[in-house]
Amino acid sequence: MYDDGPRAGRVVVGVNGSPASLAALRSAVDQARRTHRPLVAAIAWQPPEGEGLYSRWPDRQWARHWYGEARATLTGAFEAALGGLPSDVDATLRVVRGKPGPVLVGLTSGPDDLLVVGGHRGAVHRHVRRHSLCPVLTVPVRKVNKAELRALLRMTTAA
Repeated sequence: MYDDGPRAGRVVVGVNGSPASLAALRSAVDQARRTHRPLVAAIAWQPPEGEGLYSRWPDRQWARHWYGEARATLTGAFEAALGGLPSDVDATLRVVRGKPGPVLVGLTSGPDDLLVVGGHRGAVHRHVRRHSLCPVLTVPVRKVNKAELRALLRMTTAA
């Protein structure tokens, strides 16, 4: 693709640490660079016991713990996908409590934004396709064949 100059809007990407979201993050950073848009990388989180149970027995320390876990996942995704936060992109990291689909749609502000998600199916994809007012870029993940998977499972880290 080519650089068609600055554009209005932002590139919003959903991250959860999965291989699909890492591919989406790499693609979103590339889009932000080429179009000179700011990047908003977001992770959505909810208490593991669910909002209903949490609302009956709230525990702020527990919520802070899961917020911290989500933040670590988001910063770790930049490390895993790009070797760290890119210095040549105006990037904002957002940790938002809520369901991923509504959170991502809520972070977009209009038709000039671009929403980037990884993979190709699931509740998040259905939600953003139905409710987003901006273009949605879905980044597929290459399937790993059985021989590659076996080789990956046999790998060890060098000490």
